[in-house]
Amino acid sequence: MSPQTCWHCGEPTLATIPIHVEIAGESRTLCCHGCVAAAQWIQQLGLWDYYRLRTGPARKPSTSPDDDRRTNIAWSRPDANQHVVRKAGNGHSETMLLVEGVRCSACVWLIERVLGAVPGISSVQVNAASRRARIVWDDSRITLTQILDLLSRSGYRGLPLNSQSLDDSRRRESRDALKRLLVAAFGAMQAMMFASVLYLGAIDATDTSTRQLFRWLGFLAATPVVLYSARPFFAGAWRSLQARQPGMDVPVALAIAMIYAASLFEAVRGNGHVYFDSVSMFVLFLLAGRFLEMRARHRAGDLTDALARLTPPFADRLVRDGTVERVSVHELAVGDTVLVTEGSIVPADGLLLSAACRVDEALLTGESSPQARSRGDTVIAGSTLIDGPAQLRVLRIGNDTALAGIATLVSRAHAQRPQLAQLGERAASRFVIRVLALTALTIAFWNYVDPSRAFAAALAVLVVSCPCAFALAVPAAITRAISVLARHGVLIVKPDAIQSLAAATHVVFDKTGTLTDPHLSLSDVSTTSRVTRQSALQLSLAIARASRHPTARAIVAACGDLKCDPQDSASHVIALSGFGLRATVDGREVRLGRADFALGSAEVLPTDDCVVLADDAGTLATFKFSERLRTGAREAIAGLQAQGLQVAVASGDAIAKVASIAAAVGVTTWRGRLLPADKLAWISAMRAAGARVIVVGDGVNDAPVLAGADVGIAQAGGADIAQASSDVVLVGGRLEALPLARQIAQETLTILRQNQRWTMLYNFTAVPLAAAGMVHPWLAALGMSLSSVCVLLNALRIGRRSDRNPVVHAPPVTAGNLPQGCVV
Repeated sequence: MSPQTCWHCGEPTLATIPIHVEIAGESRTLCCHGCVAAAQWIQQLGLWDYYRLRTGPARKPSTSPDDDRRTNIAWSRPDANQHVVRKAGNGHSETMLLVEGVRCSACVWLIERVLGAVPGISSVQVNAASRRARIVWDDSRITLTQILDLLSRSGYRGLPLNSQSLDDSRRRESRDALKRLLVAAFGAMQAMMFASVLYLGAIDATDTSTRQLFRWLGFLAATPVVLYSARPFFAGAWRSLQARQPGMDVPVALAIAMIYAASLFEAVRGNGHVYFDSVSMFVLFLLAGRFLEMRARHRAGDLTDALARLTPPFADRLVRDGTVERVSVHELAVGDTVLVTEGSIVPADGLLLSAACRVDEALLTGESSPQARSRGDTVIAGSTLIDGPAQLRVLRIGNDTALAGIATLVSRAHAQRPQLAQLGERAASRFVIRVLALTALTIAFWNYVDPSRAFAAALAVLVVSCPCAFALAVPAAITRAISVLARHGVLIVKPDAIQSLAAATHVVFDKTGTLTDPHLSLSDVSTTSRVTRQSALQLSLAIARASRHPTARAIVAACGDLKCDPQDSASHVIALSGFGLRATVDGREVRLGRADFALGSAEVLPTDDCVVLADDAGTLATFKFSERLRTGAREAIAGLQAQGLQVAVASGDAIAKVASIAAAVGVTTWRGRLLPADKLAWISAMRAAGARVIVVGDGVNDAPVLAGADVGIAQAGGADIAQASSDVVLVGGRLEALPLARQIAQETLTILRQNQRWTMLYNFTAVPLAAAGMVHPWLAALGMSLSSVCVLLNALRIGRRSDRNPVVHAPPVTAGNLPQGCVV
């Protein structure tokens, strides 16, 4: 290592402040006092071999050890400790740490020796690949805080994971599958070695005792493979038979049992061929295919894990005296003020109290560029603060946050089985029955022609026609598509939506809050002589606070911190969808909404593009709003039109406003002044004419219309995400993700059909050859496993073509190409 780099961490040293320390009799150049302390402590422990064994530089110790110390101490708080520590019995506890800075096996060596030499620590297991460490300790001799301090002194940072990670089902599944695979591989190699002695004629034909010895050696090698490694196939076959729905494990288990039993019978007889090598290779190939399938499935679930890991374990809460205390994120309550430093993760959904900041929401919304936020904006949990520090007032915590909503939707989509998968499973069940019938016919045929070949031919048919690839075709493609779309901010709530999205012919957009920015601004207030402007705002605020409609929100925002007088508090507020709000204020009925709703036939206004506040005596005030076209709306519609979709706009807003927005986005088919029932009737008429309709709305106000479409797509953010009534959710309202979503849906169905055609071609080709006795059982197992692997690899192609061929976008929207009255 050159003198210009640190001996410990490998980072460049500052020439103006050289730090030379004598370690192990040699002068070493280090970059900072943190590295000096870590290197000297490693030497004091007698673990200098770490520097000889390592393959890369160590992690640079924290430049803020006091902050690390505060974090380590915070883990001793009961509210934090109970989520990351589990009692292991006999006064011992255990935890799982995510260790930052682990780069190679030398890091594992160092951590295990540093912690293993400490009195009170019973067990240390470090996995370099996952950077996880499982630690068991005696509560009476050492604490979790002290363990974390020891790691920090060694140059590593330990982050305790939720105690549920100790029971990670995926980790246990991977470990179990790997053990079974290794046993099968070892047994298959041994069985092949013993069988080669018999096949190659290395033993004289007259030496029956030696031949019998190698038969029994093959039996000893194959028995652990059949009884341990193949156990999942037998368990799966038994479950499917109990359910009276034969699955793909039935022919597999039958083939394994037949090969093993027949070979054992021949070994006992001391005559004929044994197939211990074939059954071992068969199980090995099957397990290898299943292992690859499991890895692909786990990778598809990585997004859910990443979302879950975004919530930080601690938050810095501001107390009344102005000091900052570090508390567990579980201790936060709505209304608390938290301080988020630059580069830290936002612990809860909150209202920004600072003047401005930028946040990175890439994993949450798919938006790669940092997003600007100003005072009063909502910042969501899991986003990373780019510019800081910033103060937030907590609005939502725990399962109520946007992050929790996204994770819930992704998990729900992975858990549901689409109709395509159910159809595939039923088809696989019927296929299994046909395979069993074909096997019986093969036995009957060869018993008539050449009985000595009947058994091998029947086994080959059972093995080569196993419907593993057939059953994997649909779930592999759907699971991959759900994960790819989620990374682009498109959450599939109902997996069946992928098929409907790909087959769609029409798209209908709502206008307010969908094509336009959801944050309207109040541009004008006109009052009659009956009320003042201040009174009109107070009265409208009292009513509007009960609604989530964009116009109601605009009125609330315009009023700012204005407080309603006691006589202006509203009661019996009723929201009439498509019309407005009705409430009782100071003993009289007041209406806020469309002119025809608020006024009835009492008055006629010169324009219908305003919101009216009125009582039984007539108009009190009128409100006008300005709206901005949502970023990405024009590009999204251009991309959908380029894919051949017919695009329309349906809105309950004034006809002039709808026409203006429709022209701005390049849509010629539009309708205004529609009630929700009118929208639903229009969509129903389209579907009756044979159209497959996508409806894009805000997910809350348009719930009935979304439910009536072939695919309902909701734009939702914050707490709305988990409550959105739709098949698909656009996180953060990114309309430009729509063309990409449909492109991926079409690609998914294309690859799904490719997988199904491949499996049919494979079976139509391989089964006749197997029935003709031309395929050895172990070769049939190899072909079947390769068929399953091909299906999985093909499914992993979903989403890659979209990166090479992005969707078509329209020219940028500017003030020059918008109709008059529309704001950029």
